[in-house]
Amino acid sequence: MSQVLERVAPAAASEAKPVKILNQIGLDLTNAVALPPQAVFRSASREETPWQVGDATILVTGPSSAWRGAPATPPQGWPFNLEWVQIASSGVDGFPDWLFDVPQVTTGRGVTAEAIADYVLAAILDDVKNLPLRQAHGPEDYASPDVLKPLGTLDGKVLGLAGFGAIGGAVAKRAKAFGLELRVCRKSRQAELPGIASVDSLPDLLAASDIVVLALPLDDETRFCVDQRALSRANPGLHLINVARGGLIDQEALIEALSSGIVRLATLDVTEPEPLPAGHAFYSHPSIRLTPHIAWSGGQGREPLAALIAGNIRSFLAGEPLVNCIESPSRIPEQSRL
Repeated sequence: MSQVLERVAPAAASEAKPVKILNQIGLDLTNAVALPPQAVFRSASREETPWQVGDATILVTGPSSAWRGAPATPPQGWPFNLEWVQIASSGVDGFPDWLFDVPQVTTGRGVTAEAIADYVLAAILDDVKNLPLRQAHGPEDYASPDVLKPLGTLDGKVLGLAGFGAIGGAVAKRAKAFGLELRVCRKSRQAELPGIASVDSLPDLLAASDIVVLALPLDDETRFCVDQRALSRANPGLHLINVARGGLIDQEALIEALSSGIVRLATLDVTEPEPLPAGHAFYSHPSIRLTPHIAWSGGQGREPLAALIAGNIRSFLAGEPLVNCIESPSRIPEQSRL
């Protein structure tokens, strides 16, 4: 049984019906929110049965093994007294469909987009420049053919963005500063993107780009979208970067594409499952750079998340619209995606 801690906002002269907020993300929201006195916080784990929310009005939760292993049908009485669920992550693929039976569900979309975009640019520059291999360890290296081999450049390179939510937009902003030519493949065609050409399909994007960044949500339509058919169209020398979800890639097809030279390099921050089992080919493949789902980290990620949730709580209590509202994983609008 998880320990439950209760914190109540300071009392005020006027009494109002309590709004009970169950906080499962381990982030102290009471210091981030100037709340009226009816707000009551309880803290609990999301690693056991996070759907057992008691009489809470608001649930603040995030991805966990418990949510991923949740039963296919909701617990009896769901959604109980819940009026709103705030999910800390951008993606919602790790939650059961019945979670979205709650009247309002919001996400943490955009909170870590800048940090993830930094990771993408670091991966691109590391591939092009690879400075550690050019380090001079003595005078002799100033004449070493390997060290003096010309560095690569981003000049004239085409960067393809699969998805154009918060992450895609943050990557595009940085890529433009480096003079990269941009292509994008996205579901929504509601508005043209200045300076970015649209591509009709993911295989076309792989064929037209030197670098492709996967920033798509994982759903029934996108699962294994990077498969053998799509990879067979890849531009020779392609660098594939995945900072979204491991399930976007058919991992066996990627190994074949790398081993045959169809794809030159893959930078992967996500896999399916996570972690991969010991001995998996991704750990040792010379053309794969694998990181343990860390692209989102760094910067001030927790403070913006607290501010986002705080703002939504204030809006909820005031009867105002919430930020990052979604309906269900199958109906998430493009602007609410990764």
